[in-house]
Amino acid sequence: MARTVPAYRGFLAEHAIAPDQIQTLDDFSSLPLTTKDNYTRKHPLPDLCRDGVLGDMVAVSSGSTGEPTFWPRSSDDERVITDRFEQVFRDAFDAGSRRTLAVVCFALGTWVGGLFTIACCRHLADRGHPITVVAPGSDKREILRVVAGLGPHVDQVVLLGYPPFLKDVIDTGAAQGVQWSDYHLKLVTAGEVFSEEWRTLVCERAGIADPARGTASLYGTADAGVLGNETPLSIGIRRFLAGRPEVARELFGSARLPTLVQYDPDVRFFETVDGTLLFSGDNGVPLVRYHIADEGGLLGHDELLGFLDGYGYRPPVSGPALPFVYVFGRGRFAVSYYGANVYPENISIGLEQPEVNRMVTGKFVMEVTEDPATRDLSLIVTVELAPGRGEEAGDTALVADAVLGQLLRLNSEFANYVPQERRRPVVRLLAAGDPEYFPPGVKHRYTRR
Repeated sequence: MARTVPAYRGFLAEHAIAPDQIQTLDDFSSLPLTTKDNYTRKHPLPDLCRDGVLGDMVAVSSGSTGEPTFWPRSSDDERVITDRFEQVFRDAFDAGSRRTLAVVCFALGTWVGGLFTIACCRHLADRGHPITVVAPGSDKREILRVVAGLGPHVDQVVLLGYPPFLKDVIDTGAAQGVQWSDYHLKLVTAGEVFSEEWRTLVCERAGIADPARGTASLYGTADAGVLGNETPLSIGIRRFLAGRPEVARELFGSARLPTLVQYDPDVRFFETVDGTLLFSGDNGVPLVRYHIADEGGLLGHDELLGFLDGYGYRPPVSGPALPFVYVFGRGRFAVSYYGANVYPENISIGLEQPEVNRMVTGKFVMEVTEDPATRDLSLIVTVELAPGRGEEAGDTALVADAVLGQLLRLNSEFANYVPQERRRPVVRLLAAGDPEYFPPGVKHRYTRR
């Protein structure tokens, strides 16, 4: 980095660090963290790249944390990340021997998800896997059209996209008479933490009999592509922990259930600082000790399996002997209510309960408002109704009850900090695609301030 990346050479000089002094892991761990503010935004884009030369492609971050950022890419990046896709497609989905249609449902364009996923799937095909790629993007009608037209010619169909959008595709298709089980459907998701209740619900609707081998979540960022991926082993462990919040709390320090993936430390080297993650990796923009601010932590392979063995859990499937990284997401996406952090996943699980999950899409926006007269706070949860469904008498009460029940079960801060008379959320139900809260075609935001 110091030899070939102008920006990092300048960064080290700014901190009076001589590169040849970094000889041990302890030396490495003393290097200052790099961030968007102190590193990538302070230097011209070419200076962040090897030899000061832009890669052969540029992606743009989603802008969910602020102003969009440009991230140069190269085909070498894609080939390395293809190993993560291979673990999913070959090892979990048996795509090495089954003719597979990969339907890329991420938005297409400058954003990182769509075109990067297409490239990695094509690299899989170049490796000899019988995979055909089609890229309808985030157009539901086109997705259903290509599945109907191409699905009968393959052994299985894999949809790749954001979790709430894929659920919407599956629900819309089912409403139109699509028999998803006919396509031996598999799902690859990225971008959001979801619950195991969500996974179970979507698998039931999609006709996926084995969630551990029919779904996989990727932990990825615009900064560095895919950092880790779910495996049947990590999914089985997560599903075990989902029904045991007290064990999850002991393991993760929180009853919140994070995304749990395995990663290759030869490709992405993770560290933790103050309960957040940083990584080093060679990308279009090489990064050393880059602080991505995701809340989470690291667990060794044997360390985690040994912990679970103490609770009588022995995984029914083996997996790669790789370490685990767990990711809660970013605390800034929570809202503070009477001093309790309320996280989107707390609300999601409420909307996935059997008594309400068919009336809603699973999308919502939470916000805290203050009464200008009394100064009382209220937790407002605005929920998107299922397509074609209007609000019926008693719907808001059912949703509020379901959300409150899961908040009290999963969020001890909420149960202890919030006065009893202020705990029940104020639920508003809006039609699908509401232009203010649920505009179609854009990345959904679960909080509003």
